[in-house]
Amino acid sequence: MTALVLVCAYVMDLAVGDPEWLPHPVRAIGRLVVTGESYARPGCHSPARDLFNGALVTTTVVLLTVVVTTLLLGIATHVHPYAAFATEILLAWTALATGSLMTEARDVLHALGGGDLTRARQQLSRIVGRDTDTLTESEVARAVVEAVAESTCDGIVAPLCYLAVAGVPGALAYKAVNTLDSMIGHREPPYTYFGRFAARADDVANFIPARLAALAIVVAAALTGNSGVNAARIWWRDGGHHDSPNAGHPEAAMAGALGVTLGGSNYYDGIATVKPLLGGGQTVPNLEAARRACRVSLTASVLACTLALLILSIQSTGGGQ
Repeated sequence: MTALVLVCAYVMDLAVGDPEWLPHPVRAIGRLVVTGESYARPGCHSPARDLFNGALVTTTVVLLTVVVTTLLLGIATHVHPYAAFATEILLAWTALATGSLMTEARDVLHALGGGDLTRARQQLSRIVGRDTDTLTESEVARAVVEAVAESTCDGIVAPLCYLAVAGVPGALAYKAVNTLDSMIGHREPPYTYFGRFAARADDVANFIPARLAALAIVVAAALTGNSGVNAARIWWRDGGHHDSPNAGHPEAAMAGALGVTLGGSNYYDGIATVKPLLGGGQTVPNLEAARRACRVSLTASVLACTLALLILSIQSTGGGQ
């Protein structure tokens, strides 16, 4: 990975996002997961067998992702240096999600600002897993803030970090782990044991990026006229209160930055789930808070890209000595 490749991929992501018509590695990874699941038949075996099968599927999908990515880059390099350059940019672009995140979030907020709550709920369902059909305006706004905060880690900061330290194969391996977690890393049957390895792998993969994302949100809050001091304070106080070892850090920092309360009751397939409150502010998120969250996340993305370029510069300097 070079700084030029990263900058090109990042600019393409901001400009184009993730066009639905374009083939995407994550969709191929998803099909691999579905195939592995069909053979493993989660929930049909003992807990130990399910745990083993889930670990096997997870490991296989991640290794295949790395192997195929490395082969594509190798073939492109053999064809022509320019082909290798273009292939690396395209694959790095697919690992990033700032552009698509901002587009999807703003589509929700545009509908909400126009008074079309039904359309806002429909658009929201594209970026969150919770039930959206009966959400109020403030609940839609809260969902956007929470999705933007969490995605600042797994859609922005983490891929940039892995691109910088492990290149395109490392970044797409991370996307594979993230996809596996979203598809099978659930506590509910039939994934209780089958998805446990994928869930723990995702926890490990996001451990450092989640805290870097929270730090980026703190700095971005100060740069965008929000409260960087309060973001840091709430992150320190509430970051570990989430049931996830990672998701609470960027969400708590965002809650502090905006001066709102996140968390509370959500419904997934009609089943209520209560998450810890983060922020403890007196106000619930509204349309303006959600818009400010997007600005904070976008600024945090630029900061994370700058950090990734700095890492590449240090690596380049060290390699040249």
